[in-house]
Amino acid sequence: MRHSQKTAKKDMNLIKDDWFTVEEVDNKTYVISEYKHWEETHCYLLNGTTNSLLIDTGLGVKNIKAVVDKFATKPLIVIPTHTHYDHIGGLKYFDNFYIHENEEDWINGNFPLPLDFIKNLLIEEPCEFPLDFNIDDYEIFQGKPTKILKDNDIIELGNRTIQIIHTPGHAPGHICLYEKEKEYLYSGDLIYKGKLTAFFPTSDPKTYKNSIDKVVYLPIKKILPSHFDLNIQTSIIQEIKDAFEQIDNDGMLEQGAGLFHYRNFIISI
Repeated sequence: MRHSQKTAKKDMNLIKDDWFTVEEVDNKTYVISEYKHWEETHCYLLNGTTNSLLIDTGLGVKNIKAVVDKFATKPLIVIPTHTHYDHIGGLKYFDNFYIHENEEDWINGNFPLPLDFIKNLLIEEPCEFPLDFNIDDYEIFQGKPTKILKDNDIIELGNRTIQIIHTPGHAPGHICLYEKEKEYLYSGDLIYKGKLTAFFPTSDPKTYKNSIDKVVYLPIKKILPSHFDLNIQTSIIQEIKDAFEQIDNDGMLEQGAGLFHYRNFIISI
């Protein structure tokens, strides 16, 4: 749930239809993007030798499974980085999904924000929805996960090992997913170029700062964010860490403190 300028798109796409764009990260990893919506949500498909993994499912305004099925090579596991609407909208198309334990209650029907609020976010800025999309039919996904995740859980895909890193602050059950062999960090809404949000009633700016501290020392060659610009320098993690430390030192790390502007991001508290 973020704001940013529209980002430049690559010229070469594997798929580009009336809603999704698919691009290759490497020969076993794909990014599925909703560039036509103002949030520009990115979902990631990872293929292993025993399982494929989909990280996040987008807004749910069009069937992402129809796209995933074209590229997934093994039985699919689905893991949202957290249960905000722009990450779980497409869960309705999948049966096998995992959720962090801190947001199990949300996915079971107790999401803390009302549907009207979510619908207003969905249409906050003009965008090119698919012709068959009707905002009146939009719902917040509810369902029963097949597995509950905890910090440092390991997801084995066969020749690919994914570590779950609990990184709350934006949301209480927010996770990043770390692929040590490739040094990829799938950063969800913790790290990207845009407005980093810790002002929701269920957000916590101090916990957000601690989560940045948790990932800043990981060996990372590539950040794969959930929104906006896909070409991010790994140095942005240190920049965000320094920004939170300065805000904290100034005694402003409290909800309601406002917007703090930096070269590559904004922190909203």
